[in-house]
Amino acid sequence: MAQSARPHSMRLCIAVLIAILPACSAQTTPHKKKPAPKPEPTAQELFAYVRGSLISFSPEDGINDNLEVSLDSTGNILTIKQPDGHCDQFLNALDANTLVWDIFDASDSVRTRTQILRLTVVSAPGKPARTCFDNQDRVDKNIASNRARFLFSVSKTEEAPGFQARMTKAMKKLIALSGGAEEKDIF
Repeated sequence: MAQSARPHSMRLCIAVLIAILPACSAQTTPHKKKPAPKPEPTAQELFAYVRGSLISFSPEDGINDNLEVSLDSTGNILTIKQPDGHCDQFLNALDANTLVWDIFDASDSVRTRTQILRLTVVSAPGKPARTCFDNQDRVDKNIASNRARFLFSVSKTEEAPGFQARMTKAMKKLIALSGGAEEKDIF
């Protein structure tokens, strides 16, 4: 009987070793560490990206050109200077859930112009999104104050793959960091 118990105990020992060895080798194998998550961009870095894009991809049609872009010291007012004046865009009043892209034909009855890629962002209820001024710093009351608009050249942005997605992401984060309404998944 001792001989028949021995093969059974040997089989049992082999089975235990087969079960344990993979677990032991897994413990001695060094685990790959996940790379540290990329730090979130700061408001200043996002502004630098938005400013660079507004200037680099400016329409350059003599009317809708983005001549200069600045951010006030509070980080809430983005000012875009154009040939006919400037607009102060109130980032802390914008709603990141309302970004809409469209292509705008800036032609009029006198002059044909190239198409413009336009990003429109609506303000939170009861807050103005922007105030626009003419070259004499008089408020232009003909411009709707409940939406901010950012203009880009269609032909230039087509040469930058993924431009709209990157700009959308940057604007949503900049709005949130400036105190505007953060993006929410409402569906």
